[in-house]
Amino acid sequence: MAKAQQAHAAGSKRGLVSVFFSTLFQLSGVFMLSPLMLLTLKKAEVSTTVAGLFAASTWLGIFVMTPFASIVTQKMGRRTTMWLSSAMPLVAAMVFFTTTSLGLWLALVLMAGLADGLRWVLAEAFIAEFAPPGQTGRYIGAFATMIGLTFVIGPTLLAWIGPDSRDAPWLVIALLTAGLAWTAWIPVLPPDHDTGTAHVGLNGLWHAVLAHPVVMLAGFVGGFFELGLASVLPLYGLTLGLGASAAALLVSVSGAGSTLVAMPAGILADQFASPALGRRTLMTALTALILLVTFASLFVTHHSWLVWPMVCIWGAAGGALYTLAMIDIGAREKGLALVNGTAVLVLTYTLGGLVASGLSGALIEHTLTVGFPALSLSVAAIGLAALLYTRRNTGC
Repeated sequence: MAKAQQAHAAGSKRGLVSVFFSTLFQLSGVFMLSPLMLLTLKKAEVSTTVAGLFAASTWLGIFVMTPFASIVTQKMGRRTTMWLSSAMPLVAAMVFFTTTSLGLWLALVLMAGLADGLRWVLAEAFIAEFAPPGQTGRYIGAFATMIGLTFVIGPTLLAWIGPDSRDAPWLVIALLTAGLAWTAWIPVLPPDHDTGTAHVGLNGLWHAVLAHPVVMLAGFVGGFFELGLASVLPLYGLTLGLGASAAALLVSVSGAGSTLVAMPAGILADQFASPALGRRTLMTALTALILLVTFASLFVTHHSWLVWPMVCIWGAAGGALYTLAMIDIGAREKGLALVNGTAVLVLTYTLGGLVASGLSGALIEHTLTVGFPALSLSVAAIGLAALLYTRRNTGC
């Protein structure tokens, strides 16, 4: 028994290290490739509309693949599926750098997006399952922080080496190859305990929603304020009268908030005597904080300095909500049920981002002082009301 526990602990440690480093290298390569691809498209005199379609195709691939992550995992196994999710972006990059066909490029971007959807779900589930008992929050928080850093590492490497450098494609391929190599080091895993009984696909997603409805709502709120609003912050800043550089800097302020808070939120979640109650308390407090600071959007047109702390808290609290929701699912589920729960969380988070980016742009342009604050306050208020209701009626 003792030897079996030691072997399990060693395998879990190896799994954590391999998933951390494979994701670090792969996402750094992906976030270096994405701006390089857009710059290449513009150099080829492709319209901004078409370039935007390429950028959106990545998110489309993620959104399409996520509901079926559990089916692929059930058929291929988690380890093999992770290999697939690492190999596909590498193949896409190698073909991208050796062809000039726009149609093929679009297909490659979509393929890479599908792979990103698989990795997003499986990597989060792996971290939750490999984390030592009582330290799930610490490791998921650290993983979220690392992902935030890859958004900086990839573009910084591109700027350092130069987008016109002949070495840029080779560095992208080297990063993606390193990610694949680290993925190969993931230990052999026993079959999931619920392989023959778990619901998969859309049916599995529905069961996961029923099992964690309020946690999924917290993920939606997090996606709305972290992912979605960040995409329209430059427009928001320009409408408030900020210069182009300052408006663009708002995105960095939001990203810095989410990156810096993820790990402390995870560590704090592990400290409660009742972890489930502690997570729900933190989610409630963060949603209340979002609601409180969002009232500043009613006055920001006359006091533009308010936008900086407001945006920072949107990013920090929104990112922490996603992290806590993932910790909650990881603490409750294992096996394919964990994959299903993670997939739904990714979907609700992405959906929150799509709702925010889809509606906020028009509201900022046409009704900055009424419509945009009303939408943001409504999302925060509904999330807070749901969390308060379930906490009062279930005790967690």
